Amino acid sequence: MTRTERVLTDDGTALWAHRTGHGAEPLVLCHGGPGLWDMFEDVAELLGDAASVIRWDQRGCGRSAPSEGPWTTERAVADLDAVRAHFGLERMTLLGHSWGAQLALSYALARPERVRALVYVSGTGIGPDADWHDAYRHNFRARLAESPELLARWSELTDRRPELSESEARESAVLQWSAEFPDRERALAHAHRMAEPWFGVNLACNQAFNAERRQTWGTPDLYERCRALDVPVVIVDGPADLRPRTAVDSLQRALPRVRRVVLPEAGHLPWVEDPTGFRQAVRSVV
Repeated sequence: MTRTERVLTDDGTALWAHRTGHGAEPLVLCHGGPGLWDMFEDVAELLGDAASVIRWDQRGCGRSAPSEGPWTTERAVADLDAVRAHFGLERMTLLGHSWGAQLALSYALARPERVRALVYVSGTGIGPDADWHDAYRHNFRARLAESPELLARWSELTDRRPELSESEARESAVLQWSAEFPDRERALAHAHRMAEPWFGVNLACNQAFNAERRQTWGTPDLYERCRALDVPVVIVDGPADLRPRTAVDSLQRALPRVRRVVLPEAGHLPWVEDPTGFRQAVRSVV
């Protein structure tokens, strides 16, 4: 079963969505960013025999209609619920990656009755940015510096933002994404694949959600809501992620029904480094 759909939200914004797979359980994927688009084709293929996999591009991103926002968690949760309702799902398993893990967790906190299980992949926990962001910046530059010419070119392009051409913006993103892969020999090839097709980064979306996170993440209210979440959660990550994995401990400690799967060879995109281990971790709840 393969279908591309146009999902209309309650304010009339059109979202791109795509359904594949023939498994009985619905699995909805939330892509990273903010401001990027669904890059989960490999994940959908990996899990399509076990689940009916639904991918979608978030508001104003990728193949979804252009939008001026609003870029708020409340609006993003409502958009995700519109995807759920469009496909007629009473309950679903959610899988979120990176920023998408934050979105999936936010949805589960807002509408737990709609979530059968949550797979939280390579997120940064529920603490403040201070728990991880400085270490991420240091680790990013250190890994990219393993190829000095890549770091030099990325720095050159970064210094010229926002005057970059579309091709230069794509090149900058590819260089940045290449640092996510611990296998340096194949890192650029992996990153180029992420950028095919290229839709451009929604910077307004990115900046707004990051600003909101700095205000709302790490608060006592968020910790209390996570402690009360009666949904099974599987955390999946890898020690080669540039974002320190200790940041996720805050979420693991708070959740009452949680299991963590650490894939020893994996970085920020664990289905690339360890597809078998990743599939097994997701299959435990699908």
